[in-house]
Amino acid sequence: MVFVSGLTVRGAARILLDAGLLREAIMPARDGAGDWTSDPGRLPDTRLTDATYDTRRITPGALLFCKGNFRPEYLKDADQKGLAAYVSQTDHTDRTHATGLIVTDARKAMAILSSAYWGRPQDKLTLIGITGTKGKTTTAYFTHAILNQATGGRCALLSSVDNCTDGRTRVESQLTTPDSPDLYRLMRQAVDNGMTHLVMEVSSQAYKVDRVHALHFDVAAFLNISPDHISPIEHPTYEDYLWCKRQIIRNTDTLVHPTAMDHLPLILEDARRNHVTTVTFAAHGTATPMPPADIDATIPRPGSPRYTLADNLPDTTDGTTARTDTAREPRTRELGIPGDFNILNAAAATAIARATGIPANDPSLDALQDVHVPGRMERFTDTTNPHVTAYVDYAHNQASVTAILDFVWERYGAQNPRITLVTGSAGNKAYDRREGIVKAAQNRVARLILTDEDTDTEPMEHILKQMDSYVTNPDLEHTIIPGRATAIETAIEEARADAGRTGRPNIILAIGKGREKWIKHCNKHVEYEGDIDVIRRMFGL
Repeated sequence: MVFVSGLTVRGAARILLDAGLLREAIMPARDGAGDWTSDPGRLPDTRLTDATYDTRRITPGALLFCKGNFRPEYLKDADQKGLAAYVSQTDHTDRTHATGLIVTDARKAMAILSSAYWGRPQDKLTLIGITGTKGKTTTAYFTHAILNQATGGRCALLSSVDNCTDGRTRVESQLTTPDSPDLYRLMRQAVDNGMTHLVMEVSSQAYKVDRVHALHFDVAAFLNISPDHISPIEHPTYEDYLWCKRQIIRNTDTLVHPTAMDHLPLILEDARRNHVTTVTFAAHGTATPMPPADIDATIPRPGSPRYTLADNLPDTTDGTTARTDTAREPRTRELGIPGDFNILNAAAATAIARATGIPANDPSLDALQDVHVPGRMERFTDTTNPHVTAYVDYAHNQASVTAILDFVWERYGAQNPRITLVTGSAGNKAYDRREGIVKAAQNRVARLILTDEDTDTEPMEHILKQMDSYVTNPDLEHTIIPGRATAIETAIEEARADAGRTGRPNIILAIGKGREKWIKHCNKHVEYEGDIDVIRRMFGL
């Protein structure tokens, strides 16, 4: 069935007026000056046939959002394409005869009207939003697995890796949180596919640029916070980054959070002020042990995927959760993804699922044991030398690199491993990551190879030389090797030589790109073999 929106030009103006966003509407006039009005009733009741921010996608009857770095010349052929109306903070009467809806904030208007155009699909879904500096994707995958099984395959997923709107089929995503027209289109797909639940990652940028403006979650998780995404085009300061992350708290009914994290008192103040119920999770035995929690994981042996989970949330008669002093017998589970930090993510996912009303004894809570996230802690062993192992991961900042190295040292530390880190850092943004990655690694790895990442328009050589300048450990071998495939090949050849000579484990960590088979350069995705495929080729897998 093809979705047909009931939104009209007049209806869109009324929604904007009610939201306090409409300044005026400008209707086409024969003299070219336009007829200005603040009364939606005077506008045409023309039904809108699409809602887009891309002038290349204008079709007859479309509504266009003029956002960000929109240029008036983009409207050159808009009338010939049949543009019905546009939403903008600027009058474009001189460029088009389409009705102009002039607003105080184009991005907020885009979010509200995108929701309206697609028939408010969020109202038909139980919405789960997950934010934090690290762990969002893995926690989203874990949560999706539980809820998808609990609902009989009726849970959708929007993540930085994949989107799934039918409970089965995954399509590679482009943004952690899609822009609002895409977000609500995907939600509509999910509803039309019979989905009842949706799990989505919510980035700080999603709040910074109002992609999720006015979107309310049934359950939200705030996993952790540490400095990241600080640059002129992202967040100017750490305070701004944290402030944007915190917006999810006043936009949810229930907040899931760890019992220990930076700025927790502030986060709990936000929850109390907005009358938000809280559910806690924790994992004991990690590098940073947590106080007891509603959902409490214990890791008996560092580096092991096995853990015990105590569920201290009872089931109420309506299927929701409430605190109790009566704890259940802990259950033993084992993850398919290594790393103590992933056990913490599993505890978070369990808490989220329980907060949505999944009973404590529901077998769907075991579904996360079989989850494998593409490009997250994927392990490969060399067929020519079993002492050479490679891990591929999306780790890209100080916190995530620290977590991976914690895992490696917990698992291999007693065997005196030689660790090689192959990494770069993104261009044009998150400049603090460059020093953070080096600081996290330089005293814990034997070899650091700096190579291509998503350089965008910033020269790759500049990024890598800057990272190299942060090395202060005189004993660290560090080299810049242009060409990401060459860098990984070099790391493997060196590891084989050392393992063959010493017999000790050689661990290669290729981070930042995960399963991606492209490198962003000058705003374009340039084809790349992929970290996983390079390793498989070299290992003979």
